[in-house]
Amino acid sequence: MAKILVIDDSNTDRALMKGILDGHEVLEATNGDEGFKMAVEHEPELVFLDVVMPGRNGFQICRDLHREASMENVPIIMLTSKNQQTDKEWGMRQGATEYLTKPYTDEDVLSILKQYL
Repeated sequence: MAKILVIDDSNTDRALMKGILDGHEVLEATNGDEGFKMAVEHEPELVFLDVVMPGRNGFQICRDLHREASMENVPIIMLTSKNQQTDKEWGMRQGATEYLTKPYTDEDVLSILKQYL
């Protein structure tokens, strides 16, 4: 069982992810600042990160997390509705390990888990 942090301001999307990640310890954050604090405090093995959120967006949080020594090798998976190629390229430049767009399937998420855990 892995410790996974889901940072997303959507209650629906967090609940969906929690269902897919059944069997893992799932930590939930409702915005970027809260997610950043939880990541540093709890040191998850993997982070799913939305982009469009109040306060600091997912791109900023991704970049800031990779500056933390305890998080620099933790996979960060951007999970977002921003589906333009430029968004994906920017996310990867900020340190994202993968960039998955909504809507996604259970299989998409489980494949990522298999690859990075």
